[in-house]
Amino acid sequence: MRLRILMLLAGTASLAGAHEPITTQLTWTREISRIFYKRCVGCHRADSKSFALTTYDEARPWAKAIKEEVLDRRMPPWGALKGFGEFRNEISLSDPEIDRIVQWVEGGAPKGDELYLIPPPYATPIEFAPPAADEIPLQGVSTLSRPVVALGINPAAENLRITAELPDGAVVPLLWVRNRGKHGPPGYYFREPLKLPKGTRLRIVGVGGATLLVQTSG
Repeated sequence: MRLRILMLLAGTASLAGAHEPITTQLTWTREISRIFYKRCVGCHRADSKSFALTTYDEARPWAKAIKEEVLDRRMPPWGALKGFGEFRNEISLSDPEIDRIVQWVEGGAPKGDELYLIPPPYATPIEFAPPAADEIPLQGVSTLSRPVVALGINPAAENLRITAELPDGAVVPLLWVRNRGKHGPPGYYFREPLKLPKGTRLRIVGVGGATLLVQTSG
């Protein structure tokens, strides 16, 4: 996590000791732990460089800071606007998952009955393995000189919107990153490869370039 986030967490942890009224039926043992196990503990576990979030006692002191991070979509560090392109390596929280975390925190962050708690995933999650790809540099508006099968995009800036304008006039949203920061993924890989014909124009809105990752020709 970024130093700024760690400072925010440290500043709010001392507030967690005060008892708060419980106004939600959402609990750590039944709903929230399952979200954390799926989305967070890949990085936030005891054997990682980040602080652990595998148990209630580990997560509860940071509840208010976690709420702010997920509302601003800084955690998990994904950076891409949801709904603008679909990606196979996406790690962002869904809107319902964010809503549950927010409601849980604002409702007093209750633990719940141990009966409903499932074991945390102790195994290290399998990292996404990017496919082999050729690279086509993009800047401003770039026109493809040949047909390609696009596998993904690697933006070189924190704030960019990239679309593909096909020769038939159709416009395909590829990627929109906002405040991506240093902890975003090295590349955004499309859920399904995109066949882009010769003459397709790749348009970047924003300051900076990107690299189109395409199926190798060899």
